Parts: sequence; C-alpha cells; structure tokens
Amino acid sequence: MLTRRSFIGAPLAVSMVRAQSAASGKMLLSMHQNTTRAAGYRRSLEGWAKAGIQYVELGAPQLAAFLENDSLSAARRLLADLGLTPVSAAVVLPDIWIPGPARDQSLERWRQGCDRFANLGLQKIYSPSITRREVTADDFAATPDCISETGEIAREYDLTAMVEFTRTSTHLSTLTSSLQVIRKAAHPNVRPMLDFFHFWSGLSKFEDLDRLEPGELAHAHFQDLLDTPRELIDNNSRLIPGDGIAPLVRIIRKLAEKAYTGALSVELFRSEFVQGDPFEVATEIRQKCEHVMRQAEVL
Repeated sequence: MLTRRSFIGAPLAVSMVRAQSAASGKMLLSMHQNTTRAAGYRRSLEGWAKAGIQYVELGAPQLAAFLENDSLSAARRLLADLGLTPVSAAVVLPDIWIPGPARDQSLERWRQGCDRFANLGLQKIYSPSITRREVTADDFAATPDCISETGEIAREYDLTAMVEFTRTSTHLSTLTSSLQVIRKAAHPNVRPMLDFFHFWSGLSKFEDLDRLEPGELAHAHFQDLLDTPRELIDNNSRLIPGDGIAPLVRIIRKLAEKAYTGALSVELFRSEFVQGDPFEVATEIRQKCEHVMRQAEVL
C-alpha cells in the first residue's frame, strides 16, 4: 500500500508551481478527464501530454478503471513519466454536502477518493452539490456541519476539499449560496471553486464575483457557452473556450483581480470530445484556450 509519506516530494513540486504562478499573476491551463473520458486514464493522459498539456484534473471513475488492472504506483508513475502535474481530482457523490440517505455511503467513497488521490500527490479534491431529494430550509441549516465533516476527512489526507455549485442543483446552485455555507462552516480545509458553465448559465450574476475574498477561490473549471435559449441549456451547451458567447475574458480578469492564480481546467461533455482522440481534442482546446488566456493577460 502506498503511503502519503512515500510521496512527500510531489506536493512540494505542486506547491512550487502554484507559488510561481501566483508570483507572476498568471493562471494554468488544465484538462479535466471528463473531457475525453472514453479514452480512460492512461490514453487520455498520453494524448494530452503529446499535445503539450502540462496540468491535469483527474477523475475517480477513470482512476478506478485503471486500478482494476494496475496499481496506484503505476498511475503515479505515468503522470511523472509524461511530465504532467495533477492540480485537482473529482469525486462525484450525492448528499456529500447535505444530510441525506446516500450520505453515509458517499462519505465512505469520499474517504477512499481522498486516500487514492493523496497518494497520487494531489492537494485538492472536489465534489459537486448533488442530491436526489427535495431540499428544505433545515437542510440548508445543516449544510455547514456536513461541510465540516467532509472537510475533516480531507484534512486527514492533507487535502483541500472544494464545493462545486451546479446550475441544476436543488441544494447549492449559485456562487452566493456556496460562499455562504462554506464561510459559515469555516473549516480550514474547505474552499469554494467556480465552474464557468454553471456560473454563467445559471442563476448567478457577474457581480457575484465581487463577493469573493482575495485568494479565496481554490479552483476553476473553464468552458464557453452555446448561444441557445437558457431553457434548452444542458451539458451539450458547454463549448471550448472561445467558441461561445460567455464573457470569458471579463470573468478571468475579475478572478485575477481577486488574486486567483490557479488552474483553468477545461471540462466538456459533448460526444465529439468525450469520444474523440485525446491528442486531437487537447490540441484544439490548447490553441483556443491559450488565445483567450492571452487576451485576459493571464498566460
């Protein structure tokens, strides 16, 4: 079994990258494994590295499938051999931030995810605000305690846990609601993150970004938005940055104003990306994203 102590050098390397990014006022282009998830853990990473991607966001399903026939040490070695730096990991679980019937099982899987990804040298892990039941005012009142409990597990593994609000959630669907409960929980290992798609296509407003404290935001997912009626928006409405109508440069500059210098991690779900060749998909994404990031003066 791998141990956290065995890989003390990797978190240090990630911290150095972040320090350099913060000192320069720049941001990091990253790829989320959901974007080419059909390729799996190994093939997606190999294709991205060939396309010149350096920073990656890992997914629990892709890692779990890899571990069916291989080891955590092999998963970590692949990252090192390809020269890739993991900046975040996704563990999608219902009722992780709210009381609910799925919460006990979700907490067990959360702990497993924390253990695995900590052993890969990551420092950040997130889960979206998912629940399958009606949410009440009492549930919102109980959310900070749930956040603290989840954050305490992350702290055992030296991880920062992040809450991703999602536009269709009946629990946390806006930046303002997410910030409110995270701040009330006040757990040192829990911070907010921002998904451009959920932010711009949902109920949040651009002015809500002013609610962020400098340095408070821990991570960002990066997408553009299809020009379509809001009533028809779904995951297929996520586009490569630069291909849609979202005011990406304006948003990025506001995040920079709020001292965000982390990753802009591209997470897409359209079939042409999910089923596409990872090298070709990453090449197109890198070209278009770097253009947007240069416009925003963060590359």
